Amino acid sequence: VANSMAGVVNLKGNASFIGKVNLDKFGDLYKKSLEDINVKFPYIKKKETLPTGASIILITPDSERTMCTYLGISSHLSINDISKNTILDHELIFLEGYLWDKGNSEEMFKYTINVAKKNRIKIAMSLSDIFCVSRHKQDFYNLLKNDLDILIGNENEIIELASKKNIIDSINQLSKFNKLLVVTMSAKGSLAMVNNEIINCEAHKVPNILDLTGAGDLFAAGFLKEYVDQSEIKKCLYSGSLIASKVIQKIGARLN
Repeated sequence: VANSMAGVVNLKGNASFIGKVNLDKFGDLYKKSLEDINVKFPYIKKKETLPTGASIILITPDSERTMCTYLGISSHLSINDISKNTILDHELIFLEGYLWDKGNSEEMFKYTINVAKKNRIKIAMSLSDIFCVSRHKQDFYNLLKNDLDILIGNENEIIELASKKNIIDSINQLSKFNKLLVVTMSAKGSLAMVNNEIINCEAHKVPNILDLTGAGDLFAAGFLKEYVDQSEIKKCLYSGSLIASKVIQKIGARLN
């Protein structure tokens, strides 16, 4: 989500990040990296029981990545770390599926969702990872059914969530909840299901892919920025595809 918020700011939008770091070297670096590009990070650092999380990303010659991640103190993000006013200052909140893996995620998610729903703030969520979907399938299914306005995931994640064999059957299954479903499909482009209509968008062709890290994060940034600006869904998909095509031509998950 931090990478997505960096992408929103890169597109001249306004964004804040809710997360948890420790009072250590990585915590200072992480907070500064967001504030330097004007992503607001209202968390007040204090001495914590665990260090700031970190991720070592290994990139193979085919540009694919393997993430070796230590969540650290970020897995203990709780209601006490969230300012209600931070939520109220925005038109949309973007939740990350990874946060269900550890900590007080359910309680924290429900609090954030309740604040958003009471104040008519749109709620979007990223499925994050196919294994994350496998571990929390029923929870994610219930979130889509009861709370979310927008669900973003790649083709494999959506298929896993719907327990179907292909993407068309999957979105038809999930469309019964009448939510905005957004699916990324790598070189095959992206699509959205809205009001029982499928809208397709081709992928932007790039001459050389260096690193696929952050492609989904930046796609979400482009899509959600245009969505908040009330653009047509086709333009939302196009913007997501365009900024994702830029980040995969460089090493790292941010353009800023």
